[in-house]
Amino acid sequence: MNVNKNVADTTKYTHIHSGSDTVCFMFSGAGYTYDKPLFYYSTMLMLEKKIDIVQVHYSFKEDVLKKPMDELIGTMMNDVNPVLSVVLDQHDYQHVIFLGKSLGTIPIACDLMQRELFADAKMILLTPLLKLEPVLEGMLYSEHEQLLVIGGKDPHYNNEQLLTLGRSGIHTSIIPEGNHSLDTGLYDTKGSLKALMDVMMMVKRFLDE
Repeated sequence: MNVNKNVADTTKYTHIHSGSDTVCFMFSGAGYTYDKPLFYYSTMLMLEKKIDIVQVHYSFKEDVLKKPMDELIGTMMNDVNPVLSVVLDQHDYQHVIFLGKSLGTIPIACDLMQRELFADAKMILLTPLLKLEPVLEGMLYSEHEQLLVIGGKDPHYNNEQLLTLGRSGIHTSIIPEGNHSLDTGLYDTKGSLKALMDVMMMVKRFLDE
């Protein structure tokens, strides 16, 4: 297994590859990086299943997040697209998975789901920003296999939206007491660890389908 830290244009990424025919591109949240539990154990799960991993290391100033939605999407895709091009040009992957958390669900829902190139890709959206209309619509009108996991205490949680998404065939799962990090409380170690395990089992079942 090789771990490469490369630069595509100005965007850094980590590529963990072992000759698999499947790759999972990961997109972090604004402050939820790849060393955080959801990504750390998602990475471990992918490696357990012999799936290569690409973690995109973009970083934005706070003012970028305040831009109009179309500008934000464009800014993110300017970082994501070079990584996709380099990795997919250099490796003959037959299957693609996208996994994003929070901010990282924007490129998935608002761009990648609309591309014919990724028509067969599986999409994993952890705590998606459902209050942003382009994210919700991107998910709702996509025919991809999607797994959505969100906390009941997440500010982006909306039961009516989740029912609508569920009826469209998307796998929707709610961590009842989960916040935007899918932790179940400030000092609820046991509950948060159980929630983390539950999420990983959901991801594993989704990948096995």
